Amino acid sequence: MEALTTEMIWVLCILAFTIYLFVSEIVRVDVAAVLVMVLLGLTTVIADSIVPSLVDANNLFDGFASNAVISIIAVMIIGAGLDKTGLMSKVASFIMRVGGTTEKRVIPMVSGSVGFISSFMQNVGAAALFIPVVSRICARTGLPMSRLLMPMGFTAILGGTMTMIGSSPLILLNDLILTSNQSLPEGMQMETFNLFDVTPIGLALVATGILYFVIAGRFVLPVNQSENRDTSTLAYFADTYGLEGDIFEIHIPHDHRFVGSLIESFESTLPHTVSTIAMRSDDQTRIAPSRDVEIPAGATIALMGPLRDIRTFADSYDLSVSGELSNFSEVLSHGVSGISEMVVPPSSKVIGKSLNELRMRNSYGMNVLAIHRGGETIRTGLRDMVLQSGDTIVQHSKWQDLASLNKRKDEFLVITQDYPHEELRPKKVPYALGFFVLALAMILFTDVRLSVALLTGAVGMILTRVISIDEAYNAVSWKTVFLLASLIPLGAAVELTGTAEWIAKSTLYVLGGDVSPFVLQAVIAILATFFTLVMSNVGATVLLVPLAVNIAVQAQAVGIDANPAVFALTVAIATSNSFLIPTHQVNALIMGPGGYSVKDFMRAGGIMTVLFLIVMMIMLNLVF
Repeated sequence: MEALTTEMIWVLCILAFTIYLFVSEIVRVDVAAVLVMVLLGLTTVIADSIVPSLVDANNLFDGFASNAVISIIAVMIIGAGLDKTGLMSKVASFIMRVGGTTEKRVIPMVSGSVGFISSFMQNVGAAALFIPVVSRICARTGLPMSRLLMPMGFTAILGGTMTMIGSSPLILLNDLILTSNQSLPEGMQMETFNLFDVTPIGLALVATGILYFVIAGRFVLPVNQSENRDTSTLAYFADTYGLEGDIFEIHIPHDHRFVGSLIESFESTLPHTVSTIAMRSDDQTRIAPSRDVEIPAGATIALMGPLRDIRTFADSYDLSVSGELSNFSEVLSHGVSGISEMVVPPSSKVIGKSLNELRMRNSYGMNVLAIHRGGETIRTGLRDMVLQSGDTIVQHSKWQDLASLNKRKDEFLVITQDYPHEELRPKKVPYALGFFVLALAMILFTDVRLSVALLTGAVGMILTRVISIDEAYNAVSWKTVFLLASLIPLGAAVELTGTAEWIAKSTLYVLGGDVSPFVLQAVIAILATFFTLVMSNVGATVLLVPLAVNIAVQAQAVGIDANPAVFALTVAIATSNSFLIPTHQVNALIMGPGGYSVKDFMRAGGIMTVLFLIVMMIMLNLVF
């Protein structure tokens, strides 16, 4: 084994300190990364007799302008732009229509969709988008959220391995390869990877995750029946105001007695526990339809209330009830509309007026479900009730209408604030899709840098007002940006001081000279999996890619057939193998709504971790 130089010793000390900061969580990981960058910078101004300079002072902040960092920023903006148009919500609504009601049908539909979406946008964003979808599916099917959220979350992580822009480590990989090439001889230069080079591997991993939960889900997934009651909005309103049930559809046949009737007449036949939420006819959907609107032939009406009461009503009038919102899946999704509370303040202009005078549906787009006054919840005779100061009104509406009402403090005071405030821009779908496709085409068919191609798509969405510049800034996870940019100098120091080469040679010495390349690759994959559990996947990638490349180079020097680029790719993919404990952002996101414990992740994630390693190793060696 070669002797350590002074520079290597200092790099190893800073590397150990970095790992300690990440594992101990004394400070946030992005703060730890910035601290390490500052320490590296200080080595350039301290006398070499004390601490040798480990990086070039002129290149210390190059990470902030790196191809990888700019690419990640652009991907986040593009993903936010697509979401802003409501396109992702439409995909989610489609799943609700065709997903069925059993685990074996719902899991592939939800997991497959979120896996595909997360291959082009940040997996945390994809998972966050689908949590309301899963909540709605669970409310309709009776399935516990704990049976669906974990498969969805795991597949969101797996989906990031399907393209080279699907996860931060894969976006970063090509930059790290180019950095490693600087220290490699001419004949050993590595080529960078194209957008879909990893797609076969990612598809195999996503398919493995879905099959795993379809086949073994009933054994490894917990059945937490309580989490829906704790987190469900409908459950809260049921407990507080006695508003039971969910939303169901009924269809009005062409020859039915209700055809031509006014909504007011129709509602007079409903039980007091049931409310009319929306009506659809001739491809026109009305939320909170006015009482003087006629019901046309072939109309579909959305009713909210207990299923038993709605079925009793439907049977009495020869109507059929559907639990699947095939006509209202989009407008009645959690991202578009829902139940909220508002209070009549003492100085309100509406005091002394009845709901009939205010025409809540026409004026505000509100469908009043109940009024809470003096400790009593009133659900009958609402139209004639005269509003008083302090009345709490429970109503269903579009979030867009609620946001508008929230500005009118002189009429109502909106209590509910945890609703989607952003206004969707469905008319911008062509622009969003156009610039998204343009960015992908530039990546696939031109030699332009990844960052320039993705920024073209992001800037195009900003210029066409798919997303505003302020919304674009808010869409960027600056924690991830600073984490990545600040660690890039450390990765360069590990590579350029020869530390990575020394570690590689030491690893080969310990393993023996006749070890197979498959074993070496497996060791790297396991090491990357461990690192990503105790620190960020970006940090693990920055630290381990130079090491993996040097292990492959040193293996070639002793006659072992090892491909440095494939070894580097092994690290970038293996850092997505984060299922054993809820340290990944996606796992942390689903832990509360799913009612999961660390033991739940260890039980389901332990097998997933092993399956990931096996499938990844097989596919890497088949494809490359």
